[in-house]
Amino acid sequence: MAKVLEYNAVLSKREDLTSSLGIFTVVPDVPLPAGESWFEPGQYMVLGLNNEAVPELGAVQRPMSIASAPEVTDSIEFYIRFVSAPASKNPFTHLLWKCAEGERMFIRPKPKGHFTVADTVGWDDPRKKVFVSAGTGLAPFVSVVRSAINREPGRDLGEYVILHGASYADDLGYREQLETWSSESGLHYVPTVSRPGECPGWEGPAGRAEDHFRPERLAELEARSGLDEGGMRPENAVLFVCGLQGTIGATIERLLERGFVPDDKKLRKAFEVPADTPSSIFYEQYDSDPVVDLTDEGHVAVLRDTLHAALAER
Repeated sequence: MAKVLEYNAVLSKREDLTSSLGIFTVVPDVPLPAGESWFEPGQYMVLGLNNEAVPELGAVQRPMSIASAPEVTDSIEFYIRFVSAPASKNPFTHLLWKCAEGERMFIRPKPKGHFTVADTVGWDDPRKKVFVSAGTGLAPFVSVVRSAINREPGRDLGEYVILHGASYADDLGYREQLETWSSESGLHYVPTVSRPGECPGWEGPAGRAEDHFRPERLAELEARSGLDEGGMRPENAVLFVCGLQGTIGATIERLLERGFVPDDKKLRKAFEVPADTPSSIFYEQYDSDPVVDLTDEGHVAVLRDTLHAALAER
């Protein structure tokens, strides 16, 4: 008999931004720790559902980044996209999209993950925190900024830069809130759409989030980020990238010539990074494709030489 999950939470609210994109709020049966921050922004939790329509398929569980702040202790918010072409025969989002408010579900109680400011550079790091997100990869960064505001109401948010890429303007979740933080609190928010021709009225940047790191666009990004021209370097900024392989890989490769070093152990080994060289790009990946094809020795050699030349100039 297929394994069945014992439900321990309620889907208290769902906000459908589009037919395939939504914000889901979950309330666990066991109250969250009151009066304390119970997770680090950037962590994830595992959600689960039983396939009641096809019981023989059993249950499915998937990790989802938390979008709410740890200071919120009455519910947990997730920013989720419907997977139209899933690899699994029992896709989680196909079950989730059938759930109405008030229905039961499963949540693994312990948050996990080290894709956090605290576990990488520390909250007291003075550099710009540049958050690069594709689609729902925005979720952990919304959590970071929300927590910063909760911990210090009225604070200036100029140390944070959020690049959010989506196919269409309607897919730019949390846009209104991010624009408010930008105008009122100094957050550097740069939304971009890859299909501007299909978005009437869109006047913002076009392309993918990682396109801001093309050489011809870096000066514009630096200006938008509050950096001097040429200032997008590890001495002044640290990058966090969340999303699919394409966004992560392109960001890493395009910033090697600026001396940014990825945190990934395999990449550091392939690029022959000295052990005492600190990392300056951290990432959370939503797929399993290699962010850089390390089997392409010629390409890896070019990337390695590019990084070493940049490090030698510092």
